[in-house]
Amino acid sequence: MKKLHASIFIHAPREKVWNTMLGKDSYPKWTKVFNPTSRIEAISRFEGDWSEGSKILFLDTDEDGREGGMVSRIAKNRPYEYISIKHLGIMENGVEDTTSEKAEKWTQAFENYSFTEKDGGTQLTVDVDVADEYKNTFEDMWPKALEALKKLVERS
Repeated sequence: MKKLHASIFIHAPREKVWNTMLGKDSYPKWTKVFNPTSRIEAISRFEGDWSEGSKILFLDTDEDGREGGMVSRIAKNRPYEYISIKHLGIMENGVEDTTSEKAEKWTQAFENYSFTEKDGGTQLTVDVDVADEYKNTFEDMWPKALEALKKLVERS
């Protein structure tokens, strides 16, 4: 497991950054960089809610139309300040998997987001655990995703 760190300054209050990042309608707009397919119907999304202790599924569709993603739980939620997501496994073809070798690569992974007021805006910091073989991919994707979020927040 590798730890990745990314951060971006967004010219907006923490509440706006938080609501845009985690909003049902806005979430797919900034997370689409994580989906390598160009299929219009392949929209990243989540099912569940962001309250502490809640189960949440992060889903999208691959280039062959198969649904996949992550099975997770919200480990910590301090609104407009910090959210921690613990990954429990993966989704493949619409089936939750928390025990296979492939799933176990993610079962101890966390994604942590910190929202800090700074200079009239928000410093958003992301700390993510990733399986070793995905390190380079996510190192490339996270800055792009954060830039997409920044544009989305600052445009609205």
